[in-house]
Amino acid sequence: MSSFVLKIVAIISMFIDHIGYVIFDKFSYFNYIGRLAFPIFAFQISEGYVHTKNLKKYFVRLLIFALVSQIPFMLFHNLFFTRFTLNIFFTLLLGLACIFIYDKLTNKLIAIIASICIGIFANYFHCDYGFYGVAIILLFYIFKNKKLYMVSSFIIATGINYLISILNNGYNDAYLYLFLATSLSIIPLLFYNGKKGKNTKYFLYLFYPIHLLFIYFIYIWGI
Repeated sequence: MSSFVLKIVAIISMFIDHIGYVIFDKFSYFNYIGRLAFPIFAFQISEGYVHTKNLKKYFVRLLIFALVSQIPFMLFHNLFFTRFTLNIFFTLLLGLACIFIYDKLTNKLIAIIASICIGIFANYFHCDYGFYGVAIILLFYIFKNKKLYMVSSFIIATGINYLISILNNGYNDAYLYLFLATSLSIIPLLFYNGKKGKNTKYFLYLFYPIHLLFIYFIYIWGI
């Protein structure tokens, strides 16, 4: 699979995840399908860091779309949830910062500690996927050339993430299904061929806020 194909898989998965709330007005099996999306986006950030021609512009682009997407995200998010949350672009931005720090610092221990602090920051300010989101972005980068380590570290991180949810909220079968669904996202990543594919440029960036607004209006108009 090229990067373009992976992005399309992630976009479709994300759309199904979000439209599920409109159809069922609650958590549903659509959300299990949606678990494929974020790990693919996280993986794309690690690839983006490696292949970008201008890292500064990459940072700025993520920041701009994080700010642009926040209002559409809040409109959609507040239909179903009460807690304030920062949209996924903020998580991707912080993950990119972790990769940059890890890549530039020769002392990897300090780099890991700095990344942990950034992950805590993501949790404290309620970035979507929080510490876990930032962590897997960095893990995908660290083990980009070691597939076995990449797979195992991703599944372990995902397991810990849902275990924490169980400890905080009590056991629910949904957490097991979410873990399994999220873990399955590693399969398309293993078929990544290292090629860019079709040039989507700003398609993904624009799709995110636009589809949130689209779903929001569908919901409030009762279509």
